[in-house]
Amino acid sequence: MVRPAWPRAASAGAVAVGLALLGGCSTTAAGTAPGDSAALASSSATVAVEADYLPGLGAALRTPDRAGPAPLVVLVPGGGWSSADPTGLVPLAERLTADGAATALVTYSTTGDGTTFPTGVDDVACAVRWSAQAAVAQGHPPSPLVVLGHSAGGHIASLVALSDGAFGGDCPYPAVDVDGLVGMAGVYDIDAASSALVGWMGSTPQEDPQSWQRADPMRWVGAGNAPAAGIRVLLLHGDADDVVPRQQTDEFAAALGAAGVDVTTTILPGLDHLSLFEADNAEPPIRAWLEAWPAG
Repeated sequence: MVRPAWPRAASAGAVAVGLALLGGCSTTAAGTAPGDSAALASSSATVAVEADYLPGLGAALRTPDRAGPAPLVVLVPGGGWSSADPTGLVPLAERLTADGAATALVTYSTTGDGTTFPTGVDDVACAVRWSAQAAVAQGHPPSPLVVLGHSAGGHIASLVALSDGAFGGDCPYPAVDVDGLVGMAGVYDIDAASSALVGWMGSTPQEDPQSWQRADPMRWVGAGNAPAAGIRVLLLHGDADDVVPRQQTDEFAAALGAAGVDVTTTILPGLDHLSLFEADNAEPPIRAWLEAWPAG
């Protein structure tokens, strides 16, 4: 078994998103060092496959006990586009696997690695393909295949889910169709977050408007860009979030609904930006949404 190279978090710096601050926001468990393999090893009994899906980029697939088709949820961590430590999402992945879903925890390239757009998005698209292939090999064909992301990870997950295979670069795994998106306090309107994204984009909107349009989830559901056919979307946000404004979720939900997408929005009372992804808070609405998946 190849052990993944879980990247260490870059130093945090505050960056503006609308009236809030997003910078160094990491999906990391309290008391756990970013990239600490002990947090993953402690639950290794539930890990079916752990590997580098691309050189230096790790993924860990967990599978349910019962063989056969199962939902596959690929979890994409946040980190302000400067880190991508998935450790804090382990409890949520474990809980969803206990519910009967296969889950894949993935990491991706960030500005902490010296990379810029679209590398991180291509990485996640490739990780989704690897996850689907690995789930099939373990006897769990994805049904449905869902990409979940928190904060900056929500931004990247939405691009992968809605772009109908437009990202992936030179990924060596077969293309797959994404059936669903779970966005958790994601950044979906990058016009309102441009100062936070200049480093990750490697340019300003004025310098490279075409790339900025390609990196904006709102434009993938705008005029001339129909979302992937039949995709379902669940958007979660805490009403005490002072990092990413709730307006990001509300406006994205409105755009998706106007484009004919099946979108569900759940605002969770009393939750801030980090408590949102805790398993006790996030798992119930995600489980209910998956259980209500239309037959066929």
